[in-house]
Amino acid sequence: MAKPQAILGISGLYHDSAAALLCDGQIVAAAQEERFTRKKHDFRMPVNAIAYCLREAKLTVQQLDYVVFYEKPLLKFDRLLETWFAYAPHGFRQFLMGIPQWLNEKLHIPREIDKALGTPFQGKYIFTEHHESHAASAFFPSPYEEAAIVTMDGVGEWTTASIGVGRGNRIELKYELRFPHSLGLLYSAFTYFTGFKVNSGEYKLMGLAPYGKPIYRDLILEHLLDLKEDGSFRLNMEYFTYCYTDVMVGEQFAALFGGPRRRPESPVTQREMDIAASIQSVTEEIMLRMVRFAHQQTGMRNLVLAGGVALNCVGNGRILREGPFENLWIQPAAGDAGGALGAALFVHYQLLGHERTADNRRDLQAGSLLGPCFDAADIRGFLDEAGAVYTYFDEEEALLETLAGDIERGKVIGWFQGRMEFGPRALGSRSIIGDARDEQMQSRMNLKIKFRESFRPFAPSVLRDRAADYFELDPRRESPYMLLVAPVQESQRIACNGQEEGLSGIDLLKVKRSRIPGVTHVDYSARIQTVDAERHGRYYRLLERFKQKTDCPLVINTSFNIRGEPIVCTPEDAYRCFLSTHMDVLVLENFVLYKDRQPEISRKEVESYMAQFELD
Repeated sequence: MAKPQAILGISGLYHDSAAALLCDGQIVAAAQEERFTRKKHDFRMPVNAIAYCLREAKLTVQQLDYVVFYEKPLLKFDRLLETWFAYAPHGFRQFLMGIPQWLNEKLHIPREIDKALGTPFQGKYIFTEHHESHAASAFFPSPYEEAAIVTMDGVGEWTTASIGVGRGNRIELKYELRFPHSLGLLYSAFTYFTGFKVNSGEYKLMGLAPYGKPIYRDLILEHLLDLKEDGSFRLNMEYFTYCYTDVMVGEQFAALFGGPRRRPESPVTQREMDIAASIQSVTEEIMLRMVRFAHQQTGMRNLVLAGGVALNCVGNGRILREGPFENLWIQPAAGDAGGALGAALFVHYQLLGHERTADNRRDLQAGSLLGPCFDAADIRGFLDEAGAVYTYFDEEEALLETLAGDIERGKVIGWFQGRMEFGPRALGSRSIIGDARDEQMQSRMNLKIKFRESFRPFAPSVLRDRAADYFELDPRRESPYMLLVAPVQESQRIACNGQEEGLSGIDLLKVKRSRIPGVTHVDYSARIQTVDAERHGRYYRLLERFKQKTDCPLVINTSFNIRGEPIVCTPEDAYRCFLSTHMDVLVLENFVLYKDRQPEISRKEVESYMAQFELD
């Protein structure tokens, strides 16, 4: 048998390192480095992710044909130098801090990759442009033969957003927005100002927005940016300091919003909620204008998205409902991690010219379940060594019946099965699940299991053929990657009857708004994951069994981790997380563990476990 053509894509050194491997154009494996090192958003060269991809493909380094890095370091270095000099002398400190790392590491990517591979690579190194990698990750795995492409993020080399077209096995980017004018950096500036961590807390800002009112929207549009009809804009750089300091905004920005930034970990006030609502509103407006312009210029029926801003699922939902495109597909690993996959796909199709056949019924990303899995022998060996008390189920029917009953009785379950997800969302392989009908479930899971802010909403996993019964989602649509927000159906809502009167901010959580309160945000929205038999296997069958018992076709689904921790990767990660939280049940494939039957774990051990993760 002939050796498959093997292409390894790599992203990293700036944010969210990852590796992805193609064999004859098939996506064999992809994973983020953070899952192996347990350091959230790990940006170091993805040594462990590379090793995993090679193991999964049963290949050695010598059998790789191409290694592709997701951006062009020299072009990025050019942008940094030009920016440092443009803001001199203000940028001198950044220059002194940045130059050693660039001269010693980032300008020598082949050498650094050779170190990660453990041996000099004898094949060909290729460097794609950052937004080419994003665009390739959006179009090539999509179910469309042709589509408009929109990418939006912080910044790559110079580009911060791009619009183009994908046809067959080629993409072409035609328009771009350039640094320092960036939608991703604009949103991150507000993330920083509201006291959350940049490149990590943006989803918190999005979740906070429904608690506020967009009273600063006009202020933002008047003072911070000049927005055009086509979605392009120029930022007023008098208010932003990210070009020459390690913080996002300065005193003028604070004066505009009536005071200094919120201190991290301090109480969130109504001001932060209103600021979040305002920048979310502006961001959605920019996203909508960009995609309308893309439609005007391309005339396409289909749209694909990638880049970190494409993880703004509220904006994505509005694009689907209000935008001009008939169909929308979003890369599940839309941020820099997905660039590893996009870079490999770009080489396979665009540079090597391989034929591409799209299937309009199904994308090519295999549910984004591209990470490692673990067999029964591995799990049993670990559990026995740990002294864990467990039950092993030989039959799936008995397993699902037991767990569906546990969920119905209000148990919170750590669910670990199959291949780990690639991208930031837990999609039913590394998930914590619970009963969405339980009024107390959201606060319980936030405070006692995730150890995170009480305002954070949870997402529903819902059987695809029942999604339209609960959410305002076209029955023909699907959302398998949890990247769309939609309103809860009127038929599922509960009249508040004046209960909200006099309430504001976090107190809005006290009002029960629907028959599924665990996944209904304060604005009656939900971030939806549709679940189907083909992609989700046993997870789908669990939801089916729960529906048979309760007539409810959905559960709460949140990522299997605590605050500050990456999603769990191994049975060991899952077991430690289970013991250190108030989770009731842990499911490791066919092994089921109940908390009240486990050996005692001391408070000191719990604190030691949690202390290893940096709060974000």
